[in-house]
Amino acid sequence: MSTEKDYVLGTHDAEIARLGLQHRVWRPRALDAWRRAGFTVGQTLLDIGCGPGYASLDLAEITGANGRVIAMDRSRRFLDALEQARGQRGLRQLETVELDLDESELPRAAADGAWSRWVFAFVKRPRDLLARVHERLKPGGVLVLHEYFDYSTWRLSPRSIEFEAFVQLVMDGWRASGGEPDIGLDLPRWMEELGFEVRELRPHIDVVLPSDYIWQWPRAFVDVGLERMVELGTVSPERARTMSDAFKQAEAEPRSRVITPGVLEIIGVRK
Repeated sequence: MSTEKDYVLGTHDAEIARLGLQHRVWRPRALDAWRRAGFTVGQTLLDIGCGPGYASLDLAEITGANGRVIAMDRSRRFLDALEQARGQRGLRQLETVELDLDESELPRAAADGAWSRWVFAFVKRPRDLLARVHERLKPGGVLVLHEYFDYSTWRLSPRSIEFEAFVQLVMDGWRASGGEPDIGLDLPRWMEELGFEVRELRPHIDVVLPSDYIWQWPRAFVDVGLERMVELGTVSPERARTMSDAFKQAEAEPRSRVITPGVLEIIGVRK
């Protein structure tokens, strides 16, 4: 089993909080995608790479007490956070499974649906994982994915060279750890090869002002990401401050804009 240190951004309290903010920003789009995918009461749903489980809790509310949600992740710390929240809400239909998505077989279940967000971009053998998900879906089961297809669209307007250097470092570090930030470019073709019908493909890119709530999502990533880079020795504390200051300067200008990384929403049905 991999250690907590293997996670690109770590599994500490600040990262758990950042993932909560991230889910709140993306929750409306997730709920809309699940609705179009037909996720509903009484179903068995998989949350692949659930992290601290913010989406898992929402899925369990959707399936109700007669349904079943299987949330899987390799971080014991993330799963502990999810189990605590599950207990507080009394969601007995929500199960947690600790496993390595690169190495382990997925829990045996004839699932009605599966969901994953920004997970296939981090695993080392994403096509193999996709094949294992296909095996766990029943015919007609629906897979919903949110994955980046062009991470480099993450820019500031007016342009900031320092911020663009930060984004490039994020991508370089991602690939050095065995992942691929633009995995969304490959997933539709792999899904079709493995026996999915790709029903919907939707790009999601936002261009927002500092006053927009969505701005808080990239802002939180900059804070946590730079702290992690310094911890790993990827950048010096001085360079990290320069990159952080570039984003803060943009945030201080009410008419600045951030363009978010390009995300591809994929809805596929197992034939």
